[in-house]
Amino acid sequence: MAERLRVNPIACEAHGMCAELLPEMISLDEWGYPIIDEHPIPPELAELARRAAQACPTFALLIQRDRPRG
Repeated sequence: MAERLRVNPIACEAHGMCAELLPEMISLDEWGYPIIDEHPIPPELAELARRAAQACPTFALLIQRDRPRG
């Protein structure tokens, strides 16, 4: 089952730590808020994605599993 990064825009306070920890999938807009790559998290980045989500000071970065279709 694929996993994707999501951000809770209400909880996010634009610290930018997520982009520092996972620049392969997260960039920042002009105000410092994350722009998340919508593609599934590649297996080689899964551990880094978990660390970035755990390091978020406001717990705004989430990892969601895709729901099966049907």
